Amino acid sequence: MKKNNVNGGAVQASKPDRKTIERNRRIHMKSLCFKLASLIPHHRFKSSKEIVSQQDQLDLATAYIKYMRERIEKLKEMKEQLIKSMEGSNSNNNSIMNENGTAALGLSFPVVELRDLGSSIEVILISGLNKNFMLYEAISILEQEGAEVVSASFSTLGGKIFHTLHAQVKISRVGVETSRVYQRLQGLVSFY
Repeated sequence: MKKNNVNGGAVQASKPDRKTIERNRRIHMKSLCFKLASLIPHHRFKSSKEIVSQQDQLDLATAYIKYMRERIEKLKEMKEQLIKSMEGSNSNNNSIMNENGTAALGLSFPVVELRDLGSSIEVILISGLNKNFMLYEAISILEQEGAEVVSASFSTLGGKIFHTLHAQVKISRVGVETSRVYQRLQGLVSFY
């Protein structure tokens, strides 16, 4: 495309060439892949020192997405089973799903479940409405043990309160002793 300038001469319009467009596209794709890889928990990588190629990062992201979809389905099934069991029983003993997907009968509330995910920790606390604790106390325990809580949520369902805490290790080389965190959380919820 040519434009005429004031002097009557032809001047090329500034349009990026194919090389520039392709370079910008590659830079954009590389930043998107980096952003995607940063969302994958570090314990999913084979080794933190190992340099992972972009293709490996995409494969890991795909596998992680599949894993999370399966986990969501299991959690939905567990939720449905909890709703059914709570509709059928108003006692403190209900059947809930354990990690293998099988019903665990006779568990009394409160329940503490802790998952060590390498550089992060997931804590699930289930308590009854009549036997509850202060959420800030659980957050305080995690922070005292060297983890920083990045998200906390709760929901109420059928007379039970479900707390979910996600925390990251403050100093990765030191880590967090999850067994001590579990014992302290167990002590907290059993106190109430």
